[in-house]
Amino acid sequence: MKIFINENSPRPIYDQIVQAVKNSIVNHELQTGDMLPSIRSLARDLGISVITTKRAYEELEKQGLIYSEQGKGFFVNKVNQNLLLESRLKEYEKRLRDMIREAKGLGLSPEEVSDMVQMFWDNGGEKQ
Repeated sequence: MKIFINENSPRPIYDQIVQAVKNSIVNHELQTGDMLPSIRSLARDLGISVITTKRAYEELEKQGLIYSEQGKGFFVNKVNQNLLLESRLKEYEKRLRDMIREAKGLGLSPEEVSDMVQMFWDNGGEKQ
């Protein structure tokens, strides 16, 4: 499981972790029963506070995506992949609508937005 924190993102860090875990489940990188890194280990690896990591794990537990076993750690729960994917798509659509509103506010044309999307797509989402 790869988690990248974007410090420039308007999304809180704990939510970025939640989304990364969700994506890993949807993409089958994480399977039912897989053990997640400990809270302290993940915090150390990402260079963030233990409190932030704990909050992310609590949110994932609340959503039923992971569960904890006392003294053992956190594990991926059995989830309905289709429902999880649908949930992620709804989140994506909301962010896309927000970005389109912002693009319109900047006076960008659909063609300019399309060109930008194509450029980022071709570069794997990375800056040039």
